[in-house]
Amino acid sequence: MITHLKGKLVEKNPTYAIVECNGVGYFLNISLNTFSQIPDSELVMLYTQLIVREDAHTLYGFISILEREIFKLLISVSGIGPSIARTMLSSLTTEEIQKALATDNVAVIQSVKGIGAKTAQKVIIELKDKIVKTYDMENTIALTDNSIKEEALSALEVLGFVKRQAEKAVTAILKETPDADVEKLIKLALKKL
Repeated sequence: MITHLKGKLVEKNPTYAIVECNGVGYFLNISLNTFSQIPDSELVMLYTQLIVREDAHTLYGFISILEREIFKLLISVSGIGPSIARTMLSSLTTEEIQKALATDNVAVIQSVKGIGAKTAQKVIIELKDKIVKTYDMENTIALTDNSIKEEALSALEVLGFVKRQAEKAVTAILKETPDADVEKLIKLALKKL
């Protein structure tokens, strides 16, 4: 629903940030990694994930798309809620999480407060294959302006394509032709899908 916020940084704490966008202040739960990377400048941009529960709508903020993707993967595992995922992103860097999952390092995952041996093994089993796709994200993000990718993906979704398939196609195209504009990206994706 809300993919990112760009606005004035009102308040910054180790666990949350408040960003004002057009007169509305958004309370974002953040990790320590995000906290340490948020610039002290007035204008900030944070990627977001809205978690809707019966009793609350909670907005989480991330300094990078990679961090948000890892957060989404973590909360997809039963037994890992948003607060444990945020604790994991506070205790470990995104690279450390990726490496631990890819190399079956139970000890690193278990070192996070609130995660026991069984849960750590479960996280690794469920996410090992999925985490591999996040390795390429850093390169793709560095190579391209992300708004181009987002525009192309939303256009493909409107055309009726499944988001996951569209994302795979767009990511593959961006690796081959990182300088592609939105129009070219959509045309090439349509040929692949």
